[in-house]
Amino acid sequence: MPSSAAHAASARRQGGFVTDSAQQPWGRVDETGTVFVRTGEGEREVGQYPDATPEEALAYFERKYADLAGAVGLLEQRVRRGAPAADVAKAVATLQASVADAHAVGDLDALTRRLEALSGTTQELTAQQQAEAKAALADAIAERTRIVEEAEALAAQDPAKTQWKQTSADLDALFARWQQHQQEGPRLPKGEANELWKRFRAARSTIEQHRKAFFAELDAAHREVRQRKQRLIERAEALAPRGADGVVEYRALLDEWKQAGRAGKKVDDALWAKFKAAGDVLFQAKAEIDAKDDEEYRANLTQKLALLDEADALLTAKDARAARSTLNGIQRRWDEIGRVPRDQVRTVEDRLRKVENHVRALEDERWERDDPEKKARSEGMLGQLHDAIAKLEAELAEAEAAGDAKAVAEAREALDARRAWLKAVGG
Repeated sequence: MPSSAAHAASARRQGGFVTDSAQQPWGRVDETGTVFVRTGEGEREVGQYPDATPEEALAYFERKYADLAGAVGLLEQRVRRGAPAADVAKAVATLQASVADAHAVGDLDALTRRLEALSGTTQELTAQQQAEAKAALADAIAERTRIVEEAEALAAQDPAKTQWKQTSADLDALFARWQQHQQEGPRLPKGEANELWKRFRAARSTIEQHRKAFFAELDAAHREVRQRKQRLIERAEALAPRGADGVVEYRALLDEWKQAGRAGKKVDDALWAKFKAAGDVLFQAKAEIDAKDDEEYRANLTQKLALLDEADALLTAKDARAARSTLNGIQRRWDEIGRVPRDQVRTVEDRLRKVENHVRALEDERWERDDPEKKARSEGMLGQLHDAIAKLEAELAEAEAAGDAKAVAEAREALDARRAWLKAVGG
């Protein structure tokens, strides 16, 4: 038998149990080396540990208990972290069977109670997780439905007004959302999943059909425009031998070009370059002629500038008749001189217009002043006003003689008004 010191040292065992040399609260070792465990139902044999002291034998089976207690503790942690209820229930059943027939020494009844508590918790967890799963499924169906409805909204767009680059990108994004949701979300019931996929696939097919039809129609329209513009290019190029004389007809072709429509940016740019090159030939020929003419017109410009200096003196004129006579002479000589260089036409014409407008204003002013009809109307009005004033003066005198204050006030008011009118019309 071990000494009292050895016995005390071996008294500490895993799991927190303290034993004497042959027993502890949850178990004992008999004289044959057989180890027993105590439970609420009584004592039962759990095994033997040959060639060992009683303390070593108890320690061995206490470690078996510690393993079971650790497994129960780990399962409790999993439940607190929200482990799947089905997994927890399976683990509880396995551990209950292990504890019921455990070859271990320890408080097996406490483990049994903890497992029973876990069993009840598992039922609550199952109900909770079922509710959560149901809600998650409803959310998943709603999300998948939103994806389908967004795809159907894209499919319902007017193909002629659709921005196909953006629509294609939006559809790709929806499909990516579908795939991600399918991979990460809960599994939908087969019937609903199939129905939603059928709707999504139909919307995607509709969009693709509309896109193909739109671009087929657009290609046909572009092809027709290309042909039309190619014919315009050929007609423009045929004008080259006519040089500057072909400019007018080329401008008419340019109007047709503007109305011909679009043939696609790259093609349009290439066609326009050819059409413009044909026009450049004509405009270059015209520019050369214009340059030659401008050189010839330099002398005319000198003469017209001298005329303008003479005409500018009319800007201070007051006599409309004299100004008109002088201006008519200037205009006649202006026309006789002829053209000036193209870049000077606007400058000299604007200076002459300024003088013409001033002379016209003088004439309008004279007409307003000397208009016979206006004079007649004015003289007639003056006569009427003089008669009215004379009558009112007589009425005022009578009222003053009669001492009628009211009549005096009315006569004076009417007389003042007539005198004001007379002054306004220059009488």
